[in-house]
Amino acid sequence: MKDMLNVALPKGRLGEKAYKMFEQAGFECPSILENNRKLIFENEEKGVRFFWVKPSDVAIYVEHGAADVGVVGKDILLEYEPDVFDLCDLGIGKCRVAVAGKKDFHDTLDRSLKVATKFVNITKNYYSSQGRNIEIFKLNGSIELAPILGMTDVIVDIVETGTTLKENNLDVIAEIMPISAHLIANKASFRFKSDKIEVLKRSLSRRDEK
Repeated sequence: MKDMLNVALPKGRLGEKAYKMFEQAGFECPSILENNRKLIFENEEKGVRFFWVKPSDVAIYVEHGAADVGVVGKDILLEYEPDVFDLCDLGIGKCRVAVAGKKDFHDTLDRSLKVATKFVNITKNYYSSQGRNIEIFKLNGSIELAPILGMTDVIVDIVETGTTLKENNLDVIAEIMPISAHLIANKASFRFKSDKIEVLKRSLSRRDEK
């Protein structure tokens, strides 16, 4: 039996896009396309095993060695700073981390800025670089509600198309950074399975250049 390469993929559209890249790079696993509730799929012939996890958990599985490699958004890497190797930018899942608020909001600088976000570290680093005092409200969902209801002045969140903001009368005030999906590797796995991981990395990179 071949030494299996364990791959953590994020559930949802990003994971589906990532799997197509792996498939085109020669690391296919047809059973993953079957309509079922399984979480682990393997192709013994190709020596690859995939499993679906919550997007924010991918880096945890990779850091602790349950997965050798994984696909994760750059925002997760910056927010949680997992102890993994960041191998390459896959060029998919492109969006941005941005500050947004009500259309009529103007920062007066005479008090701490109230910010709702789930990206506490990214938010702290961004406003610290500007010398701006802030008060953070950590939320995990429907962050847009915070400024609408007057709980905070602005939000820091992922913005893809901006449709949700517009529908709630919010505007992007500042863009913090562009983000996309990255291929990451467990540090021990990278030593012991370096040949296979390097082949994967090169294959995905070549595919992205096409």
